[in-house]
Amino acid sequence: MTRYSGIWPVAPTPFHDDGTLDLDGMKRVLDCLIDQGADGICILANFSEQFLVSDEERSLLTRLSLEHVDGRVPVIVTISHFATQIAVERAQFAKSLGASMVMMMPPYHGALLKGTPDQTYEQFCAVGEVGIPIMVQDAPLSGVDLPVPLLVRMAREIEEVRLFKIECPRAANKLRALIAEGGDAIEGPFDGEEGITLLADLDAGATGSMTSGMIVDQIKPVVEKHNAGDIEGATAAYARVAMAINHENRQCGWQSCKAAMVEGGVIESEFCRHPIPPLHPAIRQRMIDLLKPLNPMVLGWGR
Repeated sequence: MTRYSGIWPVAPTPFHDDGTLDLDGMKRVLDCLIDQGADGICILANFSEQFLVSDEERSLLTRLSLEHVDGRVPVIVTISHFATQIAVERAQFAKSLGASMVMMMPPYHGALLKGTPDQTYEQFCAVGEVGIPIMVQDAPLSGVDLPVPLLVRMAREIEEVRLFKIECPRAANKLRALIAEGGDAIEGPFDGEEGITLLADLDAGATGSMTSGMIVDQIKPVVEKHNAGDIEGATAAYARVAMAINHENRQCGWQSCKAAMVEGGVIESEFCRHPIPPLHPAIRQRMIDLLKPLNPMVLGWGR
């Protein structure tokens, strides 16, 4: 397998009940993910509520996370921004602190400001000049179409574009085409979306997955078994967690991880900043009830 394989969860950003950052909680989140067996960790992603933190808080969280992890696993720092200059500056900052790579979506802002294929290529090229590996995040949130020929061109022509997190509709089809057309230039084909299409994506050639941080220890065997050629074992392992993954993806989003981490004593609060509403109590309870039979590490980590 390549060095870009396994499970690389997104770390949630914990807040106190008053909405301020819980920095001690952030350290505990990172430790919990490492103890669950994470092969790498991504910070400041959409599931980290990157759109709800200030630039100053972003810098603080980047520094704290990289210093606390201290090389135990690779850390990916999300740097997406519509402005190329700001994306470059964020990449430079992450690199200066020892990040292993950066992840970025194509340039977009709101529903109408979307980078063209040329503008997208130019932004990734500019960030590539920083000299740190880049994961391209192909996510519906941006609303920007990233056709396979564009992704392959970036992989072949921009040295640092090596990894691809594909979480668009019918991700397996796109992963299969990307790997077929890109060949050795596609060093790290990953899927996302909490692993809701994980089996199909692994069948298509994905070497890893970027899930939430909720049940890393339960999803990791799916990836490991599949990568080892044990398709039957991977299928059984996935069937075990599929209902929890479905509920997380379709009903809870990133708040499921926070709820589980509160239940397990990892963090003290599952607060999300306005305008994000709290989980409905019934939806939250169903999530916890689906997790308990799995006996995931997260539910006992801090108890």
